[in-house]
Amino acid sequence: MSEAHKPKRVRVEGPGCDAGSRSRPASPAPRPLAAPKPVAAVSGEAPTGVRVSKLLAEQGLCSRREADAYIERGLVFVDGVRVTELGTRAAPDAVVTLGAEARKSQARLVTILLNKPVGFVSGQPEPGYEPAVVLIRKENQWREEGDPEFDPRQLRGLAPAGRLDIDSTGLLVMTQDGRIARQLIGEDSGVEKEYLVRVEGQLIPGGLELLRHGLSLDGKPLRPAKVEWQNEDQLRFVLREGKKRQIRRMCEQVGLRVVGLKRVRLGRVRLGDLPAGRWRYLREGESF
Repeated sequence: MSEAHKPKRVRVEGPGCDAGSRSRPASPAPRPLAAPKPVAAVSGEAPTGVRVSKLLAEQGLCSRREADAYIERGLVFVDGVRVTELGTRAAPDAVVTLGAEARKSQARLVTILLNKPVGFVSGQPEPGYEPAVVLIRKENQWREEGDPEFDPRQLRGLAPAGRLDIDSTGLLVMTQDGRIARQLIGEDSGVEKEYLVRVEGQLIPGGLELLRHGLSLDGKPLRPAKVEWQNEDQLRFVLREGKKRQIRRMCEQVGLRVVGLKRVRLGRVRLGDLPAGRWRYLREGESF
């Protein structure tokens, strides 16, 4: 048989064959762990797990609104895995943490203590009355050595953590920090709120005991309170809740009328000698 008609041998390469001088293709790189995804309800079943934003809020790491913002920016981790999708759920005992950038952002948040005078509302403006936040300006700052200077940009996101009536005075907290807001006004808040209350009228028999425990507002019993006379026309109240006009309504039920109310303490933070209409920053080492 001539060379022209001899069959040519063809080298076949593939799995299990010797590739000779040709190199084997590199193995694909391992895929990174994917962030947990929201658990959708199937066939009417409720989603399992707890929303990561709720876990963060329950652990006091931030508010739920802040948690959602951090999740969108990729600054939240569940068991070490980055979460970027809103609505992500995790096991109730999952380890949830904030990234370094989120923690730095929280460190820049400010909390302000104001001695609110009569005639200002705590939150949104009302006809004829200005919100107390208008008092937060440079000329009203009560500074001590080491206190930072006021930066108007800090007014952004500043909100009252609790209320004081138009005709009440004293310690009003305004904060950018959702953790502090939750601590002071969250449903499970147990922070003490102390008031000095001037009253008129005739206390009914057993009225002091009722103020301490036994009254209800809006059909719901009130938590026990500490109430005692300071002098013949002034009571001291220490509450662990903050219903609308609570002290005034409590006093009305026992024959008294409030003619002056001043909040002097929230948790471990006191109003002290801060003058009416002036404000200061919550200082390093202070906490509620």
